Amino acid sequence: MSLLSRLFGGGGGDKTAPAPADPVVYNGYRIFPEPMKDGAHWRIAARIEADVDGETRTHQLIRADTLNSEDAAKEASVAKARVMIDQQGHGIFR
Repeated sequence: MSLLSRLFGGGGGDKTAPAPADPVVYNGYRIFPEPMKDGAHWRIAARIEADVDGETRTHQLIRADTLNSEDAAKEASVAKARVMIDQQGHGIFR
């Protein structure tokens, strides 16, 4: 494969995205831990969803904190999301 093909997205490779994680339900909110790969580390990130007035609302949580393993980042992502829910409630969707 040529260098240009690799640079511009040509060629093979597994392009399938990882399966989404099952949500953690907390006080009526659904927390989807979605840590982001950042070099050799994992950045804390999660998607928070709730049904508000018949509409599904979503908030994307991304923190500057990084951890060495994906599993640790998933756990920390859920913990940070819980704290945000406790502090702000539906205010996170503004």
